[in-house]
Amino acid sequence: MSTLERVRHRLKAHPLVADAFLATGVLACMVAGSFAVPRREQGVVWELRTPDALSLLLMLAGAAALAFRRRAPRTVLAVTGTVSLVECVTGDPRAPVAMSAVVALYTVAATTDRPTTWRLGLLTMTVLTAAAMLAGPLPWYAQENLGVLAWTGIGATAGDAVRSRRAVVQAIRDRAERAERTREEEARRRVAEERLRIARDLHDVVAHHIALVNVQAGVAAHVMDKRPDQAKEALGHVREASRSALNELRATVGLLRQSGDPEAPTEPAPGLSRLEELADTFRSAGLPVAVARADQGTELPAAVDLAAYRIVQEALTNVQKHAGPEAEAEVSVVRVGPHVEVTVLDDGSGAPGAPADGGGHGLLGMRERVTALGGTLTTGPRYGGGFRVHAILPVKTTTAQGEPV
Repeated sequence: MSTLERVRHRLKAHPLVADAFLATGVLACMVAGSFAVPRREQGVVWELRTPDALSLLLMLAGAAALAFRRRAPRTVLAVTGTVSLVECVTGDPRAPVAMSAVVALYTVAATTDRPTTWRLGLLTMTVLTAAAMLAGPLPWYAQENLGVLAWTGIGATAGDAVRSRRAVVQAIRDRAERAERTREEEARRRVAEERLRIARDLHDVVAHHIALVNVQAGVAAHVMDKRPDQAKEALGHVREASRSALNELRATVGLLRQSGDPEAPTEPAPGLSRLEELADTFRSAGLPVAVARADQGTELPAAVDLAAYRIVQEALTNVQKHAGPEAEAEVSVVRVGPHVEVTVLDDGSGAPGAPADGGGHGLLGMRERVTALGGTLTTGPRYGGGFRVHAILPVKTTTAQGEPV
């Protein structure tokens, strides 16, 4: 930091000291100006003179008041205006006491609003100019009288310009700060949404495959001694389910990698095209699943396709876990106008949506997925027993601006 910048910072930290330096400079200028007077009879010829005691006293009073210009700008303007008025009426030849009033008027204009500047500026200019023209020792048309009008006007105009510039700069800073806060809030919101989405995916993957592993492992343990072939087949299903779980977990966790990490798997996300494969995994676990599709080969957006698959997966997992050993499930996918309806029914005696331990998040995750896409989800017990999960998803999603994609 240079010496000039250090001095500037210190003056900003101590405004009274800065104003005292300014008052000293203004006093020096006024005193220097009071020692010279033009002689109009011989053209523009300057000669030295000695200011009278009253002029020196007025200059000293005006400069002293400027030391408090930022603490009480209007009071300082009143004091400097008064001493300038006295000098305009009595000074012969006149000393430049009005310089203190010009500085005070500049301060008022720079620290207040424009209407106040107009009122006080016009009042100061009018009073000082009128007093100099009507009651002063010089002729009313003297250049000094017009100089009072010009300099007070310049002070008010300069102060108003500085205030306007400060307001513009502050407005720009405020907008930048608001924009920065908005960007940070948007980033936090997106991070939270992404974390929630990943949590849903992890829940779906783990709940589905671990439930299958649990069922098949139980079957293998039950028939290990009497029917080793069936136990071997069940263990094969366990291995396949665990492999699928690992692959999907790897794909999901790959989203959390940094840019410098190894590439994440590029396998596409599952969708309704793998619905029969999904149903087969449950059939192999002992849950009869009937699949009916009437969506006429509708091409769904990736987000809708994944959500439909996950809803069926989670609903069948809940049937497998909670509907009872004799339950059967039905899955239907139907295109109805601008929507695709996904329904999963079972005839079990349990409550798939309400696990016995009360810790399930499956229905909550399904509802969040559907709501995020602008669809609706209804769940509840069926009349006569069983449970029903019904999701209505839009065939076309929309962007943040409302345009279809």
